[in-house]
Amino acid sequence: MQERDGHPPVIFALASGLSRAAIAVMRLSGAGTGKIVESLTGRLPAPRRASLRGLWRRDGAEPVLLDRALVLWFPGPDSYTGEDSAELHLHAGPAVINAVADTLVALGARPAEPGEFTRRAFAHGRMDLMQAEGIADLIDAETEAQRQQALAQVDGAQSQLYQKWADRLRTFLAHQEALIDFPDEELPPEVERGLLDGMRVLHDTMQTYLAEGAGAERLRRGLLFAIVGEPNVGKSSLLNALAGRDAAIVSSRAGTTRDAIEVRMVLGDVPVTLVDTAGLRETDDEIEAEGVRRSLFHVKQADCVVQVFTGDVVPEPVEGNSLLVCNKTDLYHAPEGTIGISVLTHSGMDVLRTVLADRARALTSGRAAAPFTRARHRAALEETVHHIGRALDMNWPEMRGEEMRLAMRALGRLTGAVDVEALLDTVFGQFCIGK
Repeated sequence: MQERDGHPPVIFALASGLSRAAIAVMRLSGAGTGKIVESLTGRLPAPRRASLRGLWRRDGAEPVLLDRALVLWFPGPDSYTGEDSAELHLHAGPAVINAVADTLVALGARPAEPGEFTRRAFAHGRMDLMQAEGIADLIDAETEAQRQQALAQVDGAQSQLYQKWADRLRTFLAHQEALIDFPDEELPPEVERGLLDGMRVLHDTMQTYLAEGAGAERLRRGLLFAIVGEPNVGKSSLLNALAGRDAAIVSSRAGTTRDAIEVRMVLGDVPVTLVDTAGLRETDDEIEAEGVRRSLFHVKQADCVVQVFTGDVVPEPVEGNSLLVCNKTDLYHAPEGTIGISVLTHSGMDVLRTVLADRARALTSGRAAAPFTRARHRAALEETVHHIGRALDMNWPEMRGEEMRLAMRALGRLTGAVDVEALLDTVFGQFCIGK
C-alpha cells in the first residue's frame, strides 16, 4: 500500500455495485478525504449528517458541475475504517459515476482494491479477522440461516469464545513458566496438577467443539447433493422437477446425460447444488465413460447422494449416505425403506422435497456455540488442539511450555492477534470492490 506524507492514500469505490439503479454510493477513506470533499463541495458538511451539495470539478478556468448529491462526512476514528471517510450518494448514471471517479483520481485518490476498506478497518482495530470474514459472509448470504450465522460472527460471537480460550491458555502458560523459573522453590504439587487438569478440560472442550461445529462450515459454503443411478431411471426428469425448470435434457435414449448438470436451489433454508450425473453403467463409449467417471467423482464429493432406481429390487447403495428413491411408482411398487415417487404424475414429490430439506438442515445443524465457519478456522483449531495434546504428553517443563506457546500462536491466527500478514491478502481478496 503506497503512502503519501506518512499516510495511506485516499481510496474510493462504488459500494452499491454497477447494476442499474437510482442511486450510486461512492465511498472514500483516508487521511486526505476531508480535503477532497472540500474541493468537491466547497466545505465539509456536519459529521454524520446527510447534506445536499453540488459536486464540482475545479481544474479548469470555470468550475464544472458533476452532480447534485447527498454527502456524508465521517471523521475518524469513528468511521467504518477508523480513518476519515465520506460517502457520495450520486445519481447512478454511468456518465455521472465516471465523471466523479475521474475527478477523485485527479484530486489524488485511487480506486480501492477488493476488501481494502475492511482491511483498513482491521488494521485500525475496528474489527478482528473473524469479524472481517463475517462481513464477507454477510454480503454473500443467500438464506436467512446464512444471514443469522454471518451476523453472529460480525457481532463477535466466535471472537469472544476464542479470546476466552486464549486467556485460559495464557494463564496456563504463566503457571508453566513459574514452574520452569522457580524449580527450587517449594511450590505446592497442586499447582502442576491444577495446570494439567485445566489443560485437559480445555483440550476436551475444543475437541467437542470441533466435532459439533462442522455444520456451520457446510451452511456457509452450501451443500452438494448428487443425483445418481443407472441410465433411464429418471435422474434428469427428477432434477427438472426439483428445479422447477428444464435444466437437463430428457430422453428415452440411454446415456443422454454425458456431463454433470448443476442447479442451485434452497432446501430447508440451506443453499444446495443439485448435480445430475451420467448413468452408472459399463460402456465402450469413450465420452459416456468419462461421464460415468465424473459421476463417481461427484458421489465422493457429495454431502448427500440421491440414488434413483426403478423396479422392485433395491440396488446396493453407492455411498453410505445414499437416499434411495424409487421412481416411476405409477408402474412399480416402491420397496419398503425407500422413498417412492413418480416424476411423471408428481406423486411423492412433496414428501421427497421434505426429506431433502430435512437432510439439508441436519447436515448444517450443530450444538456448538458460535461454531466455526471456514476451513481456515478448523485447521487453526485442530492445530491448537494438537499442540495442547502434545503439551499434556510432555514430561519436560520447557517442552511443555513450548507446545503451549505454539497452541496460543495457532489460536491467535484465528482473530489476527499474531502473525497474520500472510493471511491478509487471501482473506480480504475475497471481498467485493467497495467493501
